[in-house]
Amino acid sequence: MTRRSTFTDQSVTYGAIGATLAPDLLRYPPAGYRPAEDAVRLGSGAARFERAAESLMTWGIQRGSGFEVSEVSAGTGAQYPGIVYDAGGAPLAEQPEQRAEERFGADGTPYIASGMTAVLERKRRFGVAKTPVLVVYVIDEPGRIGFAYGTTADGPESGEESFILEHRDDDTVWLTIRSLLATSGVTAPRRRKRRRELTKLELRALHPASGV
Repeated sequence: MTRRSTFTDQSVTYGAIGATLAPDLLRYPPAGYRPAEDAVRLGSGAARFERAAESLMTWGIQRGSGFEVSEVSAGTGAQYPGIVYDAGGAPLAEQPEQRAEERFGADGTPYIASGMTAVLERKRRFGVAKTPVLVVYVIDEPGRIGFAYGTTADGPESGEESFILEHRDDDTVWLTIRSLLATSGVTAPRRRKRRRELTKLELRALHPASGV
């Protein structure tokens, strides 16, 4: 499988870095990759957005869906230089700027930053599955915040997943999860089913009913 170096001198296991930003890649994915997009309303109001944003940017979705986040390394802050698109597929007139300063959650946890690496650990029936990831971009705009990470080690799943939170003009707060993933091996159908189940958990992780 072709590996592509990123702007952080790390490497990922797929070529379409930033694929979750580009509507065309989700509509017409590279051979072997399956796109997915899911969204859930989390409520409304600025307070709901700010609370969910802090949880999102301190690994709240991953921990809330059953992962242990370990071996976290600080990001460089260098941003993936891809084009950011709006919901209709048109490039934004003003592209997001690189985050100027490091931010922290109320408990002192650093916000996720571009170039950050981590290992996502999840218990399975027979042991623990570990997925090393690299944060390939961060979005931090008024009313819109989130990030995407890609896989950095060979394994049963390869690709990119993004988590974007929006405070929309009608005052509602939405979480959108996009992925572009390739699943290999004879167990691929089973793994795709597990992926759908995992996405459902991720969508619920920031919901007020979960305590966020």
